[in-house]
Amino acid sequence: LRTLPLSPDRAVWTPRLAMVRAMSGSEQAPPPPPTFETLRVTQLTDAVTHVELNRPAKRNAMNKAFWREMVECFSQISEDPECRAVVVSGAGKTFTAGIDLMDMASIFMQSEEGDTARAAWKLRRTIQLYQDTFTVIEKCPKPVVVAVHGACVGAGVDLISACDIRLCSQDAWFQIKEVDIGLAADVGTLQRLPKAIGSRSLVNDLALTARKMWSDEAKSCGLISRVFADHEALMAGALAIAEEIAARSPVAVQGTKVNLLYSRDHSVQESLDYIATWNMSMLQTEDIIKSAQASLEKKSPKQVPFSKL
Repeated sequence: LRTLPLSPDRAVWTPRLAMVRAMSGSEQAPPPPPTFETLRVTQLTDAVTHVELNRPAKRNAMNKAFWREMVECFSQISEDPECRAVVVSGAGKTFTAGIDLMDMASIFMQSEEGDTARAAWKLRRTIQLYQDTFTVIEKCPKPVVVAVHGACVGAGVDLISACDIRLCSQDAWFQIKEVDIGLAADVGTLQRLPKAIGSRSLVNDLALTARKMWSDEAKSCGLISRVFADHEALMAGALAIAEEIAARSPVAVQGTKVNLLYSRDHSVQESLDYIATWNMSMLQTEDIIKSAQASLEKKSPKQVPFSKL
């Protein structure tokens, strides 16, 4: 894989600042992108952004900084006109061990708030903030391909459930671990996994027993769409899929993601009405003419110069 570091003038992180500088006519060089503690963000290609969980010494366990940084990262990616697809993976020997229990212990401690109702209200808001960490992936209009190797435990399942395309290596395994530490999963697994797998019985089995599910079972139940021999093949496969997505019209691709998510949570008729309203404007894009012309000329979508979105 060719991994390119983000350059200051191609920063995913500062689209608003770039706009302000352009409007003001300032010639000052843009500031370097911020450094994350728990994530490593690079460009696999000009249009494909790689977000890597980057605490390998801790098996990519999710500490307090991670929950904040994922929101910051994907909020900026959502607004980056250069980015058309995202690959998410984990550094080191495993995808993620889930939450960092030592770092997050204070969240689970009883509140010093004397009134039970007020303490509960405060904790509810905290939980909702952590839910946003993975909802921001789902809301990102750029398709997100997640590549899982080794263990994907607890909150890792919450994370991948919010991604659009899930891939793994042969050695991958998945575990909804929360019941083993005395709580119900509360940041997305219980809400998204039943719709990703389609078998309520299997979801109940996994969530209530905390048993491990290996890559072959994950593939057969539909959680994973492709299994690769090893980590190297997995990352190459993830990049290939992301490049195929990035080659298509961003108007078509991002509109497709938005409508797939809408149809998941609404009736067929509501979804048909929604896409009709969506396309009454989106069908007027120049990308349709460009795509049709390329098809007539037997060109690959990669040869079509679609404008940024």
